[in-house]
Amino acid sequence: MNRLLLLVFGFYLMTASLTLAAPSADVASAPSCHHCGMDRDKFGHSRMLIEYEDGSTVATCSLHCAAVELATTIDRIPVKVSVADFNSRKLIDVDEAVWVLGGSRKGVMTAKAKWAFAERSSAEKFIQANGGNIATFDEAIKAAYDDMYQDTKMIREFRKMKRLNLKEVAH
Repeated sequence: MNRLLLLVFGFYLMTASLTLAAPSADVASAPSCHHCGMDRDKFGHSRMLIEYEDGSTVATCSLHCAAVELATTIDRIPVKVSVADFNSRKLIDVDEAVWVLGGSRKGVMTAKAKWAFAERSSAEKFIQANGGNIATFDEAIKAAYDDMYQDTKMIREFRKMKRLNLKEVAH
C-alpha cells in the first residue's frame, strides 16, 4: 500500500511540474521573437504581443523589438499591445503596466533596461533592489526609440563577437 501511495504521489509531482512549466499560449504559438529570433519563453518576463486590427499578431522578446515592429509597420493599426509582468510573466496591457526604466539589472536587447509590472508596489520593490525610475508606457517606448541606435549597434557587435567565437571553435 505504501508503495502504491508513493508511486501515485510521485506521478502527481511529475505531472504537476510539467503543467507548471508549460509555456503560455502566446509563447506556444510564437516561441521565438519575430524580429531577432530570441526564445520568448526564456525571455518570458520581457516578452510582448502586438495585435493588429486585421486579427494578426506579432510576438516579440522585448520592448526593443516591439518598437522596431511598430516603427516599421506604420500602416498597420495595433488594437492591443501586451507586455509580460516581470514577476508573474502574465501578459498585461502596456498602458496599465507600471514601467521601470534603468537600474542595475541587465535589459533585454537594450543597455537601458525597461521592465513592466502589473502592480506599482512590485515596481517600487524592484527599484529598491535594482534602481531605476517609474515610467508610463509612452515614456518607456520613447526611451526605446531614443536608445535604438546605440542598442542596435551593441547587438550587432555582440552578434559579430558570437560569430567569431563560433568560427574559432570550429577550427
